[in-house]
Amino acid sequence: MKPGLAKGTRDFTALEVARRRYIINILQKNFELFGFQPLETPSFENLSTLTGKYGEEGDRLIFKILNSGDYTSKVNQQDWEDKNHQKLTSQISDKALRYDLTVPFARFVAMNHNQLTFPFKRYQIQPVWRADRPQKGRFREFYQCDADVVGSESLLQEVDLVQLYLKSFAELGLAVTIHINNRKILSGLAEFAGIADKLIDFTVALDKLDKIGKEGVVKELLERGIAQESIDKLDFLFEQSDDALENLLQLKEKFAGNETGLKGVEELEFVITQSLNLGVDIQNLVFDITLARGLDYYTGAIFEVKADEVQMGSIGGGGRYDNLTEVFGVKNIPGIGISFGLDRIYLVIEELGLFPEEATSKVEYLFANFGGNETLEALKLIKQLREKGISAELYPESAKIGKQFTYAEKKGIKNLVFLGEEEIKDGNVTYKDLEAGEQNTVSLEEFLQS
Repeated sequence: MKPGLAKGTRDFTALEVARRRYIINILQKNFELFGFQPLETPSFENLSTLTGKYGEEGDRLIFKILNSGDYTSKVNQQDWEDKNHQKLTSQISDKALRYDLTVPFARFVAMNHNQLTFPFKRYQIQPVWRADRPQKGRFREFYQCDADVVGSESLLQEVDLVQLYLKSFAELGLAVTIHINNRKILSGLAEFAGIADKLIDFTVALDKLDKIGKEGVVKELLERGIAQESIDKLDFLFEQSDDALENLLQLKEKFAGNETGLKGVEELEFVITQSLNLGVDIQNLVFDITLARGLDYYTGAIFEVKADEVQMGSIGGGGRYDNLTEVFGVKNIPGIGISFGLDRIYLVIEELGLFPEEATSKVEYLFANFGGNETLEALKLIKQLREKGISAELYPESAKIGKQFTYAEKKGIKNLVFLGEEEIKDGNVTYKDLEAGEQNTVSLEEFLQS
């Protein structure tokens, strides 16, 4: 049997791990600069914690975990014969791998709200799992890097998160555009078109615009039972100008008497205006009226970040979710959060060739192994280097020097050190810079100070 990877998963080499750490370190630094504190939650949750929070499509992508032991022993025989997967799921599985970091965070807040100081700001960098169809930039196991604030309704939180996005991506060397909308605007649009009872169907279809285009969205809306007359009233959605404030003004006119829609316009206008006052380039912050983000728990602002120079799906996203903890029995804890897509960010930086040289994990010195007393002296010197925070290792066997050279070159080690009998006697160290091809002999003291 040949070994293989589960579909949608990957191994990471030393170079890939080092580059991922480079991204994570920048994000972590900025999270903490903005006042967020770290949190970690379990890899799996009770299935009941996760289901019903992501919409119909999201629920289908949750990886369920079979119950331990004979998970078929308590299955209803009729359900088994009927192959009723909806009824069977609850009988054979009561846990699941986490789908995102937001719902586990909401569960944590609900369980610990009496001990937390609000507003509570946390960041979380952990893997999540989705039974999605793998494709470029989309995996079944991937990391999310989230920053959330709960316990505040202030729109200044949205403004701050825009700043966090732009500062982080600027440090990563990426030019990005933040697409922003508001779920209240989407609710207002559904009311305007007379389809308030089909809000979820409307937003799920609209969220696919960049993937299936206008014709695909219209087709899906019809398939979901939305009348052509209502679709015609929404036709203006697909022909927006580049001026965000002008588009908001147009909406104000259409939302006359529509309280929910007008509230969404007012909130979005505040966030955009304040961001511009703080120096955000209008080109970097786009009001995208068709942005829906198909998650049921969003109630206000919604974000999606796209790289300007690479064709890729979103590399970040999030929004406001004022009612999420209510499903866990805790009311009046509003929240907002954003996520950075580590894996897609990696692919964009790689495609643009923007990883710096230091985003690698290379050994500084490899000591040639000559055997005997020289080996012990080499190990003593290696210990001193490591105490100074300098990476070093000894080739494990006393092999031909050519083999040791090859090992160093293949591993990308910078220097090969020769500590032979003559060097030990004279108190010197000879080393060869494998990148420059230069060989030097220096005193032991000079070597340790370099």
